[in-house]
Amino acid sequence: MNQALSHSSWLADIPRQLAALDAQQLRRTRRTVVPQQGAHILVDDQPLLQFCSNDYLGLAAHPDLVEAARAGAQDFGVGSGGSPMVSGHSTANAALEADLARFVQLPRALYFYAGFATNASVIPALVAAGDAVFSDALNHASLIDGCRLSRADIQRYPHGDLAALDALLAASPARRKLVVSDAVFSMDGNVADIPGLLALCERHDALLMLDDAHGLGVLGPQGRGSLAAAGLTGTQASPRVLYMATLSKAAGVSGAFVAGSEVLVEWLLQKTRSYTFATAAPALLARALQASLRLMEHEPVLRARLQARIQQLRAGLEPLLARTGWRLLPSDTAIQALVVGSNGAALALMEGLRQRGLWVPAIRPPTVPQGTARLRIALSAAHTEADVQRLLAALTDTALSSIV
Repeated sequence: MNQALSHSSWLADIPRQLAALDAQQLRRTRRTVVPQQGAHILVDDQPLLQFCSNDYLGLAAHPDLVEAARAGAQDFGVGSGGSPMVSGHSTANAALEADLARFVQLPRALYFYAGFATNASVIPALVAAGDAVFSDALNHASLIDGCRLSRADIQRYPHGDLAALDALLAASPARRKLVVSDAVFSMDGNVADIPGLLALCERHDALLMLDDAHGLGVLGPQGRGSLAAAGLTGTQASPRVLYMATLSKAAGVSGAFVAGSEVLVEWLLQKTRSYTFATAAPALLARALQASLRLMEHEPVLRARLQARIQQLRAGLEPLLARTGWRLLPSDTAIQALVVGSNGAALALMEGLRQRGLWVPAIRPPTVPQGTARLRIALSAAHTEADVQRLLAALTDTALSSIV
């Protein structure tokens, strides 16, 4: 029998809290999508040109990956059947780990089924109560949650402020210190000062954990990532660095991995709960990821196309920025953040673009700081010069029509 909730029940507060989200223009809407050719997509049955995907190299639908996944399913089936510590560590997953370590030029890699779960569990495997973790103010939510779950003393330093981090590390009495930072910040598109972070970790006997979700495949020689771009892999690799990256963005598939020294990765194999107690990723995904790594390594034209679109967008936006007062944050990455200010302005701009056949997401607090609502323009090698020109024209038309 259905029973109405009393007005005093905490569950009765949920509709009011949802209404509060509506009033602040903060309620999020989930849409159904169907990929089409190139950067085109069906969104709730509406055809749109999208600038919202993290598929930075356009590999998600690449025929080599599709065929590798098909062959993997034929060889292994579509499920893994168990935890990697029981029966889920297939020969395909083992081969992928070897390929990942080789690709990022670090001694050993460990493959996880999901990126968020990796960060949320790896940090508690490294530090605990009585230890200290130092987190950049703009870190991804998965890093923030991992810090909280660790029960270590959390020290949050201003974004990119190495002097503030230096002071916090010097003042900490903790014996075990962990510095965690995005390598490419997901809402701004800027890159951390990785050599500077590592120098501080060496000075204060700390470990550095980098989340390179948005750098792998895009930055560094042959797309080997932000750590390689900083010259800190191979013979220059430091045992003080744990490198994490997702495989759902430029790699075009799913999952994540961590890479570092043999002993550090072995410790995480033993102590990371989301590795031990979760079902392993299916082998068909590992096969697709091996194909993706080959393309990233041997097809430089993909990164060249992406860089051309980045330069085209930034140059094309300059006249509009001067007329509107909008800000385009500094970024040489696929993430281009166009800050417009209020939540309402960002939503209106997004809607104006949707009416013109483009999907560009509005990002609002708490994902970004108050007063910095923005469009997060995600570029891809799948975009053509005409696609970006269409976006520039639509942004100009939307602004001039006073929708915002």
